[in-house]
Amino acid sequence: MKVSKLFRKVAAIGAALAMTATAAACGGGADDKSITIGYIEWDEAVATSHMWKHILEEQGYDVELKALQAGLIFQGLADGEVDFYLDAWLPQTHKDYMDKYGDQVEKLGNWYGGEATLNITVPEYVEDVNSMEDLAANADELGGNIIGIEQGAGLMKATEDNMIPDYGLEGKLDLKTSSTPAMLTELETAYEKEEPIVVTLWHPHWAYAEYDLKDLEDPKGSMGEGETIETLGSEDFVEDHKDVADMLKKFKMSDEELADLENFVFNKGDDEAAGAKAWLDENPDFAKTLK
Repeated sequence: MKVSKLFRKVAAIGAALAMTATAAACGGGADDKSITIGYIEWDEAVATSHMWKHILEEQGYDVELKALQAGLIFQGLADGEVDFYLDAWLPQTHKDYMDKYGDQVEKLGNWYGGEATLNITVPEYVEDVNSMEDLAANADELGGNIIGIEQGAGLMKATEDNMIPDYGLEGKLDLKTSSTPAMLTELETAYEKEEPIVVTLWHPHWAYAEYDLKDLEDPKGSMGEGETIETLGSEDFVEDHKDVADMLKKFKMSDEELADLENFVFNKGDDEAAGAKAWLDENPDFAKTLK
């Protein structure tokens, strides 16, 4: 009887040690200091993800950034491979993913103080163009083009399918497909020379901090309604890292703060990580609001 009890006790201890070893090998649990942030290569996602990486590393966390397509991020949140994601555009842009995975992820709050919007934009010095209704009459002055970004982007689809026909711009302004960097280069070149230009742009974006720009009024609603930008966490992450989840729930940025952060990340640092750190150094009180 005593031997049997001893055997059971030894076996129980062995099983507990095996479970501990397995947990240590696989990660997870409240004592685990590793965190994976998923992000898509949209400017606000890149900027805020690098900022959070620095904030959490300062607190002793081992943080990995994973650049993934949106579908893989939502799948990763659902299966616990991604701990949190800062750039869910809701209710429309990521609706399909939320319909599929929404009951397997945790909403941690809307952090962006403005509205995420798709826009048609000109520099402030283009005085005669304030509304999309003004574009047709000023098509020649604008060079006959709207400078766009990548083909297939939601912004391009809204411009081509809705805005151009809604405002009678067929044959007057051509939507020029390029890339985000190419569009920004054309904007910078025109801006330096104070030449008229019209571009596809969106909030949030660092260009609004770098240049004096105005979004054209859209009385017909061709570009859609504004959205929120929310943080999503995996269920395991929220349970195991309540302290970090609580910080993320307190996370808020104004449109001006986010544009300034993006400007640092993309234009003022040696790389994205250095730019994020530089912004935090310039804004030492920001991290204190998360505690």
